[in-house]
Amino acid sequence: MLESYVTPILMSYVNRYIKNLKPSDLQLSLWGGDVVLSKLELKLDVLEQELKLPFTFLSGHIHELRIHVPWTKLGSEPVVITINTMECILKLKDGVQDDHESCGSSSTNRSTSESTKTSVKPRRIQQATPDPDLPPGYVQSLIWRVINNVNIVINNLILKYVEDDIVLSVNITSAECYTVNEFWDQAFMDISATDLVLRKVINFSDCTVCLDKRNASGKIEFYQDPLLYKCSFRTRLHFTYDNLNSKMPSIIKIHTLVESLKLSITDQQLPMFIRIMQLGISLYYGEIGNFKDGENEDLICHTKDVLGNISGSEDEIGKDMQYISPESYTQQDDDQQQGWVSWAWSFVPAIVGTDDEEGYYVGTDDGTTINQQKLPTVKDPIASIGFYCTKATITFKLTEMQAESSYYSPQKVKSKEIICWEQEGTTVEILMSGEPFFDCQIGFVGCHALCLKSIMGIKDFEENMNRSDAEAYFLHCGENLSTKGMTYLTNSLFDYRSPENNGVRAEFILDGTAHKEMYTEITGMQRFGAFYMDYLYTMESTRGKVSGNQPDVTSVKTEDFGNIQEMSTKSLIVGPLSLRLDSSAVHRIMKMVVCALEHEYEPYSKSKPDFVDGAKTVLVSDEVAALEEYIPTRITNFTIVKCSVIIPMAEFNLLGHLLPIIMGQKSSSCFLNTANLQPLRPLPCIQMHVDKVVLEHSVPMYAEQLVQTVSSLNQPSDNLLHYCYAHCYLKIFGFQAGLSSLDINGSYSSPASVIPPLSTAFYGKMLQLPKHWSKWSNVAVNECIFELPNLTIQATRAQTFLMQTIWQSWAYTGNVSSPVVNEALVNEVFQLPGVKSKNPLPTLEGSIQNVELKYCSTSLVKCASGTMGSIKICAKAPGDGGKEKLIPLIQGPSDTRDLHSSKWLNESRKPESILAPDLLAFTVQIPQHKDYSYSSGAVLLASVQGLTINIDPVLYTWLVYQPQKRSNRPVQQSGSVSLGTPVTRKKEDEASIGSTPLPKQPSNQASEYASSPVKTKTVTESRPLSIPMKAMLSSLETCSKSPEERMKECIGIVWNAVKRLTLQLEVQSCCMFIPNDSLPSPSTIVSGDIPGTVRSWYHGQARMPGTLVLCLPQIKVMSAGHKYMEPLQEIPFVVQRPILEEGDAFPWTVNLNHFSVYTLLGQQMTLNLIEPMGCTSTLAVTSQTLHVAGPESKHSFVVCLHVDLESLEVKCSNPQVQLLYELTDIMNKVWNKIQKKGILHHSQAYTESASGPAPPSSPIKSSVGTAPLDTSTCSPSADFGTTTEGESLQGGDDSPFSDSITLEQTTSNIGISSGRVSLWMQWMLPKLTVKLFAPDPENKGTEICVVGELEDLSASVDVQDVYTKVKCKIESFNVDHYRNSFGEDSWSLGKCGGVFLSCTDKLNRRTLLVRPVSKQDPFSNFSGFFPSATAKLLDGSHQQHGFLSLTYTKAVTKNVRHKLISRNERRTLHKLSESFTDGSPHFLHEILLSAQAFDVVLCFPFLNAIASIFQAKRPQSQKEKRKSPGQPLRTHILTSRNLPLIYINTGVIRIFFPKMDERQQNVEDSKTDKEDTLVLKIGSVSMAPQADNPLSRVVLRKDIYQRALNLGILRDPGSEVEDRQYQVDLQSINIGTAQWDQLKPEKENGKGRTVPENERNSQNPALEWNMAT
Repeated sequence: MLESYVTPILMSYVNRYIKNLKPSDLQLSLWGGDVVLSKLELKLDVLEQELKLPFTFLSGHIHELRIHVPWTKLGSEPVVITINTMECILKLKDGVQDDHESCGSSSTNRSTSESTKTSVKPRRIQQATPDPDLPPGYVQSLIWRVINNVNIVINNLILKYVEDDIVLSVNITSAECYTVNEFWDQAFMDISATDLVLRKVINFSDCTVCLDKRNASGKIEFYQDPLLYKCSFRTRLHFTYDNLNSKMPSIIKIHTLVESLKLSITDQQLPMFIRIMQLGISLYYGEIGNFKDGENEDLICHTKDVLGNISGSEDEIGKDMQYISPESYTQQDDDQQQGWVSWAWSFVPAIVGTDDEEGYYVGTDDGTTINQQKLPTVKDPIASIGFYCTKATITFKLTEMQAESSYYSPQKVKSKEIICWEQEGTTVEILMSGEPFFDCQIGFVGCHALCLKSIMGIKDFEENMNRSDAEAYFLHCGENLSTKGMTYLTNSLFDYRSPENNGVRAEFILDGTAHKEMYTEITGMQRFGAFYMDYLYTMESTRGKVSGNQPDVTSVKTEDFGNIQEMSTKSLIVGPLSLRLDSSAVHRIMKMVVCALEHEYEPYSKSKPDFVDGAKTVLVSDEVAALEEYIPTRITNFTIVKCSVIIPMAEFNLLGHLLPIIMGQKSSSCFLNTANLQPLRPLPCIQMHVDKVVLEHSVPMYAEQLVQTVSSLNQPSDNLLHYCYAHCYLKIFGFQAGLSSLDINGSYSSPASVIPPLSTAFYGKMLQLPKHWSKWSNVAVNECIFELPNLTIQATRAQTFLMQTIWQSWAYTGNVSSPVVNEALVNEVFQLPGVKSKNPLPTLEGSIQNVELKYCSTSLVKCASGTMGSIKICAKAPGDGGKEKLIPLIQGPSDTRDLHSSKWLNESRKPESILAPDLLAFTVQIPQHKDYSYSSGAVLLASVQGLTINIDPVLYTWLVYQPQKRSNRPVQQSGSVSLGTPVTRKKEDEASIGSTPLPKQPSNQASEYASSPVKTKTVTESRPLSIPMKAMLSSLETCSKSPEERMKECIGIVWNAVKRLTLQLEVQSCCMFIPNDSLPSPSTIVSGDIPGTVRSWYHGQARMPGTLVLCLPQIKVMSAGHKYMEPLQEIPFVVQRPILEEGDAFPWTVNLNHFSVYTLLGQQMTLNLIEPMGCTSTLAVTSQTLHVAGPESKHSFVVCLHVDLESLEVKCSNPQVQLLYELTDIMNKVWNKIQKKGILHHSQAYTESASGPAPPSSPIKSSVGTAPLDTSTCSPSADFGTTTEGESLQGGDDSPFSDSITLEQTTSNIGISSGRVSLWMQWMLPKLTVKLFAPDPENKGTEICVVGELEDLSASVDVQDVYTKVKCKIESFNVDHYRNSFGEDSWSLGKCGGVFLSCTDKLNRRTLLVRPVSKQDPFSNFSGFFPSATAKLLDGSHQQHGFLSLTYTKAVTKNVRHKLISRNERRTLHKLSESFTDGSPHFLHEILLSAQAFDVVLCFPFLNAIASIFQAKRPQSQKEKRKSPGQPLRTHILTSRNLPLIYINTGVIRIFFPKMDERQQNVEDSKTDKEDTLVLKIGSVSMAPQADNPLSRVVLRKDIYQRALNLGILRDPGSEVEDRQYQVDLQSINIGTAQWDQLKPEKENGKGRTVPENERNSQNPALEWNMAT
C-alpha cells in the first residue's frame, strides 16, 4: 500500500535528473529496501533549465547513489539517501559575455527573462507524476512524516568552476542533513497542532576551497595553497507553518555557524579572487546573465522558487567570500551573498524529494502543488538567512618558485605570509518577504590587522626579532568578543535566548519605516561595535496590488512609474578605528595592490556608450505629475565614528619599486637585498583624529529612463532636475592633528597639537548621462561646494622641522638605510612632563575663517566662485613673568583706508567689526572649448579687502631656529646591529628607481676641472687648451632648459589665458609695519588687531620700538570696455559686453593710489619717507603668429606698458636712516642664516644636486687667482677656440672712427619679428622732490634742509629677444638748501644763495670771465668748433632734451655682428660658427650719456651736514667677524668682454668753492673786492671706446693673437680677442677766482627758484665764451 505512494515520488525525481535509468530495475530494488546505483550521469540540460543560472554544466557525475527505505519502520526511522562522490564542472554561459554588450539582446532583456521564468514553473508541475488520490487520515500523514524526516548524506562533493585561466574548486568531504528536536538533537519528528514547527540540521565537515591558475592547455602547472582548508560548519533550519494542512512554511530560517574560518590568499590568487568577486557583483546587478533587474527582485523570486532545503556547500562559499576583503565591505558583500546563494540552490532539487516535498518548504507566487493552485493567492513566506562566524582570519601570502634538487622533479611553490586580518563575531543576516521587502545586515564585533615575517627583503617581523605583538598590529577596530559577549548571535537559532529556542513565534518587522526606526546606527553599533551595514530594499504599490514583477529600465513604460514606489538605502557605519601607517604596513598594503593589478582580464560589463535616441517620446501631463510625486533612488550613507590615524616616520622606504607599477608603468625587475630592520626609537609621528565622518550618496535607480524623460520636457521643474543628478555630501567633524613620538616601550607621548579640532563639509552633484543634455547649455554638468568654517594651524619651528623630516622620509623613495632622527629635535618638541625648557620657542598660529568655494561646469563654461572671510596669523612667545605674549603678524580684513598718512594715530579708530566684508571674494569663468567659436572669453572678478602685516622680529626668531647638530648614531635599542653601509651601497648599485645618489660617486670630468684652484692650474698647464670642450658639451646637454626658455613658455601659457580675459580686480591697500623690536598686543584691545596694537604702543608709556610703515597702494585693474560688476556672482553668469576677438581685452587700465612710506619713532614722532602718491598705467599686449619653418608656429608678443606717476616727494633724516639700516641689517642676517640652513637641508636630502655637475666653467676661468700669466691677455672663453673661428671678418682697419655706428643705432633697426617677446615700457614722472633734513653742525639749534628737484622725468625700457634698451631723460635738475631754527615754521635760504647744483641760470654766467681780453689765447676754444667724433655720434642718436639723457643698451654680440657683416660673407661664417657653441650668448653693453651745462657749489660744512644724515651707527655687539684668510681671493679681472662701450658728451661744468669764513661776512661794510670763491670750469667732456691713435700692446700669447689677426676680429666689439681702447677728450680746464656777490643771480626772489624766461643758453661753450667777450 505505502509502496504505491512512496515509490513514484522517489522514482520521478531520480528519473528526471539521471540519464539511462530503467524504472523497472529501480522499482524492484526499492521494494527490497536498498537501492545502489553506480556511475550515474546527470541530465545537464534539465539541470540548467530548472536552475535558470548563468552557468553551463560541462559535466556532472554521481559515483554511487544509495537509497535506504526502512519499509517496516517507516513511522519511526528516516529514509536515508546517500550520494558517494558527486562531481560537477561549471562555466559561464557562452552567450553571456558576448550578448551583454548589446543592450537589446535576449540575455539581458527583461521580458525574455520573465517569460522563461514563468514558463519554467508550470512545466515543473506537468513533469511531476500526477498525484494519485491520497487516502485520508493515517496514510497521508504518514507520507508527510516520511518526507519530513528524510536524511540526506553526501560524501565527497566536488564542484569546479572554470573561466579564462581560473579554476575554482570546492570539495566537501561529507555533508549530512537530518531532522532534530527542539534541543537540536537528531530525532524522528513530526509537525503537531501544538508545535507547528519543523527543525533540521546540516553538518558539513572538511570543506576545502582551492583557486588555481591553469595554462593554455588547461593544465594546472603548480598548485596554490587552498583558499580554505578543511573547514567545518553546521547549519540549522527552522520552518514554521500556519496550520497542519499548510503545504508550505510561513517562516523559513536558515542559519549557519562557523567557529573558525581561516582563509589564505596568495599573490597569484588575488587577481583571480577579485575576478570572482566581480562576477558575483555583475550577476547580482544583472549586468551579465539572463536576468537583469533594478535591484534584486528577480533574484528574490528565483531564490524562493528553489529555496526548499539548503545544500549549504555553495552557500558557504558565497559566505566565505565576504571575508576576503573586509576593507571593501560595501555593497558587494550582500550582492555577493545573493548571487552565490541563488547558485547554491541549484543542487537542491537533485537532492531533495518530490515536487510535493518542495511545495512544503517553498512558496511561490503561483503555488507549486496542484492543491494550492486552487487557492486565489498565496502569501509569500518570510525567509531569514543568517551566517555567523566566531573568528575569521585572512592571510595574504607571497609565493616564490623553489627548484628541487633533482633536474626532473617539478618546481615547487614556497609561500610566505606577510599580512593577516583577524575578525571576531561576524554576522550576515538576510530577511526577505517576497518582492516588497528585502533587508541584509552585516556586522562584526572587532577586527585587527597585523604584519608578519618580512617584506621586499626587509626582515621586520621575523620570529627572531623579538618584537611585541603591539608593534605588529597596525589596525584595530571595535571591541573584543570576550568583553562584548555573544551579541553577534542575538536572535539567531544558535542563541539560546532566541524566541525559536524558547517555543515562541518570532516577530519580524517588514515595513521600511518601522525597520529604520528599530535598526538605527546606534543599535547597530551596540550590537557589533566595529562595523555595521544595513541594506534595505522596499517596494510599495500605490495603485492596488503589486504587479507580478518589477518594471525595469529596458522594457518599462512610463505609465508604470506611478504604480510602484521603490526605495533602496544602504547605511554603513564603522566603529572606533585606529590605524598606524608605518613602513611595514604601507609596504605590505602597496604590495597587495600591486599584486591585484597584475592581471589582464576583460571587464565583465562594458559601460554602454551614452548615445541619444533620435525619437523622443511625447509625455502626457499626468505621467509627469506621477514622476513629480515619486522617483525611485538609491541612497547610501557611510559613517565613521572616532577614527585615529598615525603616520610615523618611514623606517625604510622602497615605494620607488611599487608606485610606478600602480601608476601603470612597467615593473622594474631588480634584486632586493635582505636586511634586518632595526626599529627606530623614539619614532616621531603625526597623529590625526576625527570624531565623525559622514558620507551620503544618492543616485536615481533608473537613470537612463528618467533622464530621457526629463530632458525631453521643455521646462522641467527643479524637483525633476534634482533627481537627474547623483548627489554626494561629505561632512567631517572634529578633525585634529598633532605630533607625537613612539618610545621604546611602545607608548606614545602626549601629542603636541598642530591643527586644533575643525569641521568641514563638501557637496557635489553630477549629471547622469550628460549626452542627453547637450541642448541644455544652462544645466550644470557638475557642481561642487566646499565650506570650511575655521582652520587653525599652530607650530613651533622645531615642530615644522620634525614634520619635514617625516615628509622627507616618505617622499624620497629608494633609501633602504634607516633614517637618523635628531634626538635634540625630538626632545625639543616632546618635553617630558614637569620639565621646563630653558628658552621656550615661539609658536606661530595662523587661522583662516569662513572659506566657501563653489565650482560649476556646464556644456559651455567652467566657473568657480568663492569667499574667504578672514585670516589671522599671530605668534605666541614666552613673555615676562611666565605669561605668554601674543604678537599679531597678519590681520585681514582690516580697515586700511586711512593708514596711508600718519593722521590715524591721533584720531579715534573703530574696532574691526564682525560684519566686515569678506577678505577675498572672486568669481572666475572659463569657456570649455579652446576654439572659442561660439563662446565669449574668460572672466575674472576679484576683490581683496585691506590687510595689515606686522613683520615682527619674533618671526625671525621662529625662522632662524636651528636644531642642535644631528647625532651621528641612529637612536636604537641596545645590543642591535644597524644596517651596514655595504648593504646600502650594494642596493644603490643595483640601480634602484628614484634612489638618491650616494655621497661618493665618481665625479664627472667637468666637475674635476672646477674643483680646486691648485689642481686646475696643473691641468691647464699640462693639456692643450681645447680638450675640455667635450666634457663641457656633454654637461651642457644634460642641463635642463635655460630660464629664459622656461620664461618664454610660461609667457605663452599666460597669453593664452589672458588674451580674451575680462578682468576686474580690486585690491585695497595692504599696510606693513616693520618694527625693530617686538610689538606684543596689549591685553586691553581685541586680540590680533595690528593697527590697534601699534596705536596703543604709540600713545603708551613704554617707549615704542622704531617702526617702518609701508603702505602699499590700492590697486584697480579693469579690462577695456568692461562695466563694474559685483565680484561675487551666482555662477554661471553672463557679462554685459563679452570679449569676442583675441586681444580685445586689452588695454587694461591699472590704477594705484595712496602708496606711502613713513616711520614711527619713539616719543610720538612720525616722519614721512615717501608722501602718499599714486599712478595710472595702461597695459596693452598684441600678438602675431610667426611663420616659423617647421611644425610649431610660435607667437610673438609685444607688451606695452605706459605709466603716469603722480609727483613724488621723498623726505629723509638721520633717525630714519638709522632705523632702515638696523632693519636691513637684521633681515640680511636672517636671510643669510636661512640660506645656509637651506643648503644644509639640501645636503641632507641629496648629497649631490640632481642636475649633475656644476655649470660649465673653463679651466682658465677657475685658475684666475693662481695663474695670472695665462689669463691676463685673453678673455675667459678664448681657450675654447669656439666662436673665435671666424665669427666676423675684419672691418676697414684704416681708421676706427671712419664708419662706426653705435650699438644703439644698430639695435634700433632690428624688427620686432625677430623676437618672441618684446616689452616696451614708458614711465612719466612730472616731478621728483627729495628733501633731506639734518641739524646744522655749525649753528646749534638750527636745521638744514636740502631740496632736490627733478622735473619731467621720462624713462623707457625696450626689451627684445636680442637686445634690451633703457632710455632716461631729465628736463631739469636743481638742488637747493634752506635752514631754520628749531621750532620755526619759516625756512630761509641757506648759505651761498642756497644753491648746491643748478642747471639753470641761477648763478650769473657773465661774471665768469675774469681775465683781460688781450691775454686771451685765440685758439683756446678752437676744438669747440670741430667737435670730436663722439659728439657727432651722440648727436646722431641722441636728440637732446633737457638737462640729461642716458641710454643703456645690451645686445647679443652675434646679432650685432650679423648686422655689420655683408650677406655673402655671412654664409661662410655661419658654417664656421655653427659647429661650436658654448651655450650662453655673449652680450655687448653700451652706455650713451649726454648732459647740459651745470653748476655745482661745494660748501663743505654743508656737505658734512648732509653726509651726517647717512651715517648709521652699527650696534656694538654685531661687529662682523673678519673673513678667515687661507683661500686665495678669486677676483674678477676686467676684460674687454665685460667692460661696456661708453660714449659721454657733456656741456660746460662749473664748480664753485666758496670760502666759508664767518668774520668775512661780518665785516661787510668794508666792501673790499676780495676774491672769496674758487672757480673750476671744465669745457665739454667727451669719451668714446675707440682711440684716434691706438696704443700698441704687448702680445703674450702669440698663437691666439695671430689667429685673431687672421680672422680680423681684433677690432670687433665683443669678440673673444678684442683690442679695446677708450679715448677721453676734455675741451678745456680753467681754474680762477671770483667774488661770490658777483655770481649771485640777477633776479632774486624769496627762495631763489626763478628760471630765466629767456631761451636756455646754448650748449656750445665756445659760443658762450665769445658772447661774453
